[in-house]
Amino acid sequence: MGSADSNTIEVAALGRPFSLGMLYNCRRDLLIPGMTLWGHDHLIQYIRERRQHYSAFEIVASESIDDKTSALDVSASLKASFLAGNVEVEGSAKYLRHNKTSKKEATVTLKYEATTKFQQLSMDHLGRDNLKYLDDFVQGKATHVVTGILYGAKAFFVFNSDVCNDENCQEVEGKLKVMVKKIPSISIDGEGSLKMKDEEKKSVEKFSCNFHGDFLLDKTPSSFQDAVEVYQSLTKLLGANGENAVPVKVWLLPLIHLHTSAPTVVREVSPAFIEEMQAVLEDLKEVEMRCNDALKTAAQQFSEIGRKIKTFKDLCSGFKLEFQRNLAKKLPAIRGGEEDEGAVLKEILKEKYSSPFNSKYLNEWMDFKEREIYTLKSFTSMMKNTKIIPSQSDLYKEILSADHAVCFSFTSLGGHEPYLADLSKHLGQTPKPDDPKESPVNDIKKEQWYTLKDVTDAMRHKAKLFGDFAEANEENKNIKFLAVGSTDETQEGSSIVLYKDGFPVNENFELPSKPETLTVGDINHNSVKLKISPTESGAENITSYSVEYCVSGQDGWIEKTAAGAEEVTVSDLSPNTEYKFRCRALTSVGVGPAYEVSGSIKTSPCSTPGKPQDEPNSSERQVPVAPKEEVLKKTADGCGVQDNASDKEEFRQEESGD
Repeated sequence: MGSADSNTIEVAALGRPFSLGMLYNCRRDLLIPGMTLWGHDHLIQYIRERRQHYSAFEIVASESIDDKTSALDVSASLKASFLAGNVEVEGSAKYLRHNKTSKKEATVTLKYEATTKFQQLSMDHLGRDNLKYLDDFVQGKATHVVTGILYGAKAFFVFNSDVCNDENCQEVEGKLKVMVKKIPSISIDGEGSLKMKDEEKKSVEKFSCNFHGDFLLDKTPSSFQDAVEVYQSLTKLLGANGENAVPVKVWLLPLIHLHTSAPTVVREVSPAFIEEMQAVLEDLKEVEMRCNDALKTAAQQFSEIGRKIKTFKDLCSGFKLEFQRNLAKKLPAIRGGEEDEGAVLKEILKEKYSSPFNSKYLNEWMDFKEREIYTLKSFTSMMKNTKIIPSQSDLYKEILSADHAVCFSFTSLGGHEPYLADLSKHLGQTPKPDDPKESPVNDIKKEQWYTLKDVTDAMRHKAKLFGDFAEANEENKNIKFLAVGSTDETQEGSSIVLYKDGFPVNENFELPSKPETLTVGDINHNSVKLKISPTESGAENITSYSVEYCVSGQDGWIEKTAAGAEEVTVSDLSPNTEYKFRCRALTSVGVGPAYEVSGSIKTSPCSTPGKPQDEPNSSERQVPVAPKEEVLKKTADGCGVQDNASDKEEFRQEESGD
């Protein structure tokens, strides 16, 4: 690396347009363009230059602030200014602002760097006796002057791969790292394809790429193959003589060495101060990732939850900007000796631990939101043949496009969140009119619908009935089944609303469950007597019952309607044949879920072959006592049902033999 006077300090250029002789304010880490201490022609005469060729690549350890600033050779003092938002970065330094957006994202970064030359001013000829514009640095608040520049370029290839729910992020990251390390050694064949094994090509198809560099590219890489092609062209892009290189590091000479009235840096901020700043910002970054992940799930399906999480995320962003704005004012004052670092640090710690933006509170609120989302997902997963509607306005479109619509409404999603009002109040924003005037921070723990067992148990029961009813009517194109979020304080948790021609006709529609049992009576050669037990729920909306049957092993169910829960005789059956039976409730809207008997029922044969016998007189005929009615046992193979029919047949044969 280049060297300079022992009095100088080294600063990463970070894509900023440095030039020799330029003035710089180290209190604010700010360039002062358009001002110089010497005339241009005079300056040019005393520039010394030497070649300094170097190139290397490495994998950045992680995406933490520490590792990213280390990869760009950012000093502790400059890092503090960057964290405060004082430094506008360009080129490869934009990597500092590249953050993971999701915790379900594996990220690996490949860094390339090269240097070409080092230039410096000969201060023997440009000392205080040769200053041309003596007062410029005083007026411009400059503290240093640029006396040395190392030229080169850096590039960061940030590779991402989404992590599925059943995958481990660290394992995916490990596989990603293996492939990224191979990039410098991968060659490209004549047809432009990468020379890799087929399984390797398949694995890298999932990788996306973001590029941050000091190179002017014709095309920004977005895939693994693009990245390999760009990586192999980087040396050429610098130019044959390094003419496309940019400043990567600069050396600054304190102006106090040239003029006693120049401003100085009285003290630097301590590592402890920087660590506290960094901790606050990294905590906010973690919360932001959680928000992003939550917004991709049920929050995307239900606008009420999505709106709350977006509000929460915006409030956190507002706090971050306010925090940085305050730091941006304090840092120059500390460096200039105008403010005490200890007092400022105390203020930061107070903001970190005592305000409603304490990371503990922020993460606790997200814990509750994620619990709400998981609870919703458990309910919606039970709802087959159901479309989830994100908002009430979208609901109107759906209910107007069908004769009937049955809608499962989550009635507590839009409930008031006192904690959000508290965050808003802390930022000095005006709370919404419906927000209460006082809302303590601990209202995060206020009981929500998803924390109440009796409420969620009732909702789970409704969701099961709703899902069964929707599945039973899947072939009926005149009915739509919908789920939507809403706010209805009169019905906590949920309600089922029935719409007809776009208007609600029942705002607490009770769906029928399966009939409790089917009880078998007489089994003859051409008929079976069944008794229907009523459903457990939805009785008031049941118009009749349907008994359905078919020959075992065949398709095509035949239906027989019963007015109520009563005995039904199914006739016109074939003798000595196994039948399947099921029963369901009927409503004016659709059919309920079916109670299906496991196993089968076998009808009796017509008669036993043999010599015809004279019919005895009616006075001599013995009438056997009918066997007791039995409830069909739902065994896995139905043997119990068939044995019952077989016993009856044996009874008839004995009677006939008498």
